[in-house]
Amino acid sequence: MELVIDEGRAGKSVYDILRRELGVSNRMLTRLKQDERGILVDGDRVTVRYRLSAGQCLTLAVDDRERAEHILPVELPLDILCDDPDFFAVNKPPNMPTHPSHGHYDDTLANALAYHCAAAGEPFVFRPVNRLDRNTSGIVLVARSQLAAARLSASMQAGEIEKRYLALLDGVLTPDEGELCAPIRRTAESIITREVCAEGEGDYALTRWRVLARGAAHTLVETSPVTGRTHQLRVHFAHLGCPIHGDDLYGTAADDLERQALHAVSLDFPHPADRRPVRLTAPAPDDLRACITAHFGKDILS
Repeated sequence: MELVIDEGRAGKSVYDILRRELGVSNRMLTRLKQDERGILVDGDRVTVRYRLSAGQCLTLAVDDRERAEHILPVELPLDILCDDPDFFAVNKPPNMPTHPSHGHYDDTLANALAYHCAAAGEPFVFRPVNRLDRNTSGIVLVARSQLAAARLSASMQAGEIEKRYLALLDGVLTPDEGELCAPIRRTAESIITREVCAEGEGDYALTRWRVLARGAAHTLVETSPVTGRTHQLRVHFAHLGCPIHGDDLYGTAADDLERQALHAVSLDFPHPADRRPVRLTAPAPDDLRACITAHFGKDILS
């Protein structure tokens, strides 16, 4: 990363630029100070106390220069919604894990992005800002550098990233709009499943929803997990008596859909470089669209 120092930055220290302007974390600051080419001014190594002058070029080694060898590049279908210098936004299909895990070492979104970057001759480190369950489709945001990852992570912690999902529910949910504030904890008998619990016994969790359509036995909602707990939407809607259609963990399996009817449809966040507002949207995949159309008698998503 290179910055040409203008009159507004003249007289500032490198530390001022790194911490107050770029929002570099303490961890990254330490790494830059230890790297021989971490902080350069006009090609020469300087300390963070160095005072900058107009016209100088500040170079920071915040980009990835080595490939993450543990992620195998694999040519897989990849729907890139936005290819930005600071991030990828990908429309993840259903039945694809986000990252490698036991039994899934070569069929994940990380494998697909590793292949994409290798083909372009770019280094790659997988830094997902948000994650989706294997059977949930929709937008996954992946930072392309340590600096972008730190800034997007800070935005997530500050509640500045708004996620919206489409969910088809079993049952008729009322009212038209609402929210559920109910703590979530891991169940005693499993490392996977979660449950709603009493105040003080789990993690704070808040979900908001808006009804888009109702049928005789199903409800289509747009929903936002204000907090980001594991399985939050699945657990909360099951707790309301309207589990997500096809969710065989918290509800029942479906005959017309081979996964839970949950799709991350939009993402709003400040751009990591200049904080301008960004909105990304991802159309629902064919399997979910067909399922919703079958239950409501028409393609209401159009």
